Amino acid sequence: MSDQDVHTSPPEAPAESGGNEILTFGCRLNSWESEVMRGHARAAGLEGAIIVNTCAVTNEAVRTARQAIRKAHRTHPEAPIIVTGCAAQINPGEFARMPEVTRVIGNADKMKAETFQPNILFGGNGKTSVSDIMQVKEVAGHLVDGLDGRARAYVQVQTGCDHRCTFCIIPYGRGDSRSVPTGDVVEQVKALTGTGHQEIVLTGVDLTSWGSDLPGAPKMGRLVQAILKNVPDLPQLRLSSIDAIEIDDALFDAITSEPRIAPHLHLSLQSGADMILKRMKRRHLRADAIDLCQRLKTARPDLAFGADIIAGFPTETEDMFEDSVRLVDDCGLAYLHVFPYSPRPGTPAARMPQLDRSVIKARAARLRQKADEVLGAHLEAMTGSVQNGLVEKPGFARAPNFAGIRMTVTAARTGAILPIRITGQDGKVLLGEPA
Repeated sequence: MSDQDVHTSPPEAPAESGGNEILTFGCRLNSWESEVMRGHARAAGLEGAIIVNTCAVTNEAVRTARQAIRKAHRTHPEAPIIVTGCAAQINPGEFARMPEVTRVIGNADKMKAETFQPNILFGGNGKTSVSDIMQVKEVAGHLVDGLDGRARAYVQVQTGCDHRCTFCIIPYGRGDSRSVPTGDVVEQVKALTGTGHQEIVLTGVDLTSWGSDLPGAPKMGRLVQAILKNVPDLPQLRLSSIDAIEIDDALFDAITSEPRIAPHLHLSLQSGADMILKRMKRRHLRADAIDLCQRLKTARPDLAFGADIIAGFPTETEDMFEDSVRLVDDCGLAYLHVFPYSPRPGTPAARMPQLDRSVIKARAARLRQKADEVLGAHLEAMTGSVQNGLVEKPGFARAPNFAGIRMTVTAARTGAILPIRITGQDGKVLLGEPA
């Protein structure tokens, strides 16, 4: 949950995939991988199956996936159900024991085209096909022809994580950090830009660790510079969740000087208290986060920041929690993803002294109230401006700084970027009309 692009988003509605349905939970990387599976299933002639791509970032994410599996079986009792994703990788037996589940496949296996050949998928003994993710040393680039009805496209540049934050189970579902080479990434961005995508989102589990396993250990800034230089027709490049401590000088310069980089950064902060950050085994302190945000905002005033913050981490005192609340203002955050802490079996934090669940829930509620306040102020400050919104669906667009815009006109083409005059806001999204 620390360095990946995880926002515990609700499961996507089932998407038709050549006669199959795909249910996706969790992060944008999972959404991208579901599109890879969509292509593999179609190419293999797989028909009638339901594929469930799970998330393991919280206990609630796992519980929700199990509920979705049961509901899918009730709705389509004859359809085989294939379960994959991080939760399936970490605890395949939990899903294999579900009578509704036909097959459990691991995170490495789900990316292989041959896995979806019906004779392989449903042949053999047992219900599981889960390889040792820690033994996987490479990541192959797969070209996916966009998401969100072609509004934008995601390009995976990295997966896995070498860090071991004490609360996070994800490295055991994704393995160690692996990077897609620069040339492969650039070619994917070129191809997607050539098919009309106005925005490309770079995504990964620990995005800013990209390059650490490549020859010469290049930094993320070099990859971003290569994309901008070699794909001059790309209108907008967006970075998904990044680790503040890993922003190298070249990346800082690109973010602050290149207008084609969307002015929105989602930072993996987790807490505003130094003691909690140390117990989380994070690699930054409170002052580091504040200093970074101030330097970025000074160099590029239109930047908007989002962040993940955990409420109720073990041993968190009231004063420590207040440090997290104050961090919202000290860093100038506009968007918050609040995680009530839940212990994940097998992580060091699960063995630490736990807070009462009622305390955790109350603190999460207070943080969410703070989130509503800063989002409302952020949106109000944009009222009267003109934003170049990317149309995600009829009547809805997203500003470069990630603010949602509900429009009076619904005829705009999905994926188009058009100027929108902001006339107001409702506390959640902006209200606007074509300028």
